[in-house]
Amino acid sequence: MPNYQTQLKEFLNLAIKEKASDLHFSVGHPPILRIDRKLIPLIKKKKLTKADTQGLALALLNPEQKQKFFSQREIDFSYQFENRARFRVNVFFQRGAISVALRQIPAKIPTIEELNLPPILHSFCRHSQGFFLVTGPSSHGKSTTLAAMIDEINRTRSDHIITIEDPIEYLFEDEKCIIDQREVDSDTLSFARALRSTFRQDPDVIMLGEMRDPETISTALTAAETGHLVLSTLHTNNAAQSIHRIVDTFPPQQQGQIRAQLSGSLLGVFSQRLIPRIKGGLIPAYEIMVATPAIATLIRENKIHEIPMVIETSAEQGMISMNRCLANLVKRKEISVENALIYSLNPEELRRLL
Repeated sequence: MPNYQTQLKEFLNLAIKEKASDLHFSVGHPPILRIDRKLIPLIKKKKLTKADTQGLALALLNPEQKQKFFSQREIDFSYQFENRARFRVNVFFQRGAISVALRQIPAKIPTIEELNLPPILHSFCRHSQGFFLVTGPSSHGKSTTLAAMIDEINRTRSDHIITIEDPIEYLFEDEKCIIDQREVDSDTLSFARALRSTFRQDPDVIMLGEMRDPETISTALTAAETGHLVLSTLHTNNAAQSIHRIVDTFPPQQQGQIRAQLSGSLLGVFSQRLIPRIKGGLIPAYEIMVATPAIATLIRENKIHEIPMVIETSAEQGMISMNRCLANLVKRKEISVENALIYSLNPEELRRLL
């Protein structure tokens, strides 16, 4: 009988060695790594059977997780592999068989510079209160950017930081700050409940892994208004869409109040994509919106469609549009024109800029 614990160890070691972002176990395929956005099957390994994927999945799960998985048919959790890396894991059923997707989380938290992110992010780390959003599609580095910002605060300020995550990804070590990391399900029942509790836990900085529902968003805005720095993520493409998404989560009669709260507490929105580099690896392209008085007025007066124009004309205040950033990366020969056009939300405008 195969020793799935040994096999799992071999595949995880390989994922770390090859710097894969993801590892997949799926019936009818050998194990598959994702490296620089491309799926690479381990063709020297045999194709996995139904018994193999189940064996590998069960090797990852503790007894409590097994029970939850078989009753709910899917589960999200983090997995610490020796002292080498952590993985965010999703185990799920498909066509009656088990599949596993593992996302690698490096043990060392990279800095803003190491991630090739803009220096303006340092200034957002210095605020004592307000609301800052990192947005972008799934798997484009939002959690890593937030982790780099929290780690910078940890190194430069003496604060109490509370993170609420599902699951916990990066593990922080207290330097100047006290950091309490709470995981949904194991440490708290929900994002909204954990966030409400923070008001009694004396935090200075709150990091929310995700804003999933009106209650969480409303409580996050209140926290930002009442003297806390709140950092969070949204699966949106740019600043204007992010603000629309937040406002549209609420019924029409509440939207005016939410726009007023946002205009008063929002510090900025950072939208990012990770794009294949010509010389290998990935590099971020991004849009930066800083919540200036002009932006705050547009949010309050529901003229959100005018935000892209303000971003385009406010370079001296540190703002940049996604297309302008993509064009700069092409001009610096970091990325190809083809990839720039694929990742642009307005390819026609990008062609004009190029």
